[in-house]
Amino acid sequence: MGGQAVRRSGGRLVRCAGATLGAIALLTASPPDRLTAQVGHSPDHSPYRDVKRGRTLILGAGYLSGGRGVVGVGPSNGTMGSARFEVLFGKPLSFFLGAAFGPLTRYVADPTKNPPNRIFGPVTSNVLIVDGGMHLLLSGAKTWHGMAPYLGGSVAVAIANDPAADTSGYRFRAKGTFGPHVGVRWYLGRRLAIRTEARLMFWQLTYPLAYYQPSPDGTRVLELGSADKEWTRHPWISAGLAWTF
Repeated sequence: MGGQAVRRSGGRLVRCAGATLGAIALLTASPPDRLTAQVGHSPDHSPYRDVKRGRTLILGAGYLSGGRGVVGVGPSNGTMGSARFEVLFGKPLSFFLGAAFGPLTRYVADPTKNPPNRIFGPVTSNVLIVDGGMHLLLSGAKTWHGMAPYLGGSVAVAIANDPAADTSGYRFRAKGTFGPHVGVRWYLGRRLAIRTEARLMFWQLTYPLAYYQPSPDGTRVLELGSADKEWTRHPWISAGLAWTF
């Protein structure tokens, strides 16, 4: 009986010692190189980099085009210089405030004249756009090979001066605008990036009663019964430099 107990006790000690040694070997062994390579990129070779958090100032220029309405008196088709201030909120969202200014062009309608002298131009109409909005970083708070694409939307106020040549009573004044945008930043370093963006803006034109009055030959700028308001849409392409501080 005593011998059997000793053998059983010795067997348990051998098994416990073997299990302990095996666990130590597993914990201290390094994984194979090919398994490490399969898990992902090393930090030095990863295509992903964190976007620097902070405030960003963007200076740019672009071209705003689009329709001028059925009469042609809406401003459009001109270069715009812009400045924008952005703040990254959380990981994927960014909020911004900006302003843009440029000499757009439009036509002038004189309801007291007969065709074909009724519409003339184009003439310059300076436009100021003050906007605010947000966009979503599609790659989160990271860049992929230096690229950070985004999409979003904005609301704005567009203010245009009206040329003295327009005596019809038509005024653009201040218009509320809105629209979506999509863009990408290409980071040249941690702080400096090139930004390109495409926007689509909408604003509404309101025509004066003078457009419904007959000219000397009985024709009108707008036919009776036609709408006195019209929405126009404006593609806006821009590029600029972004500096995060």
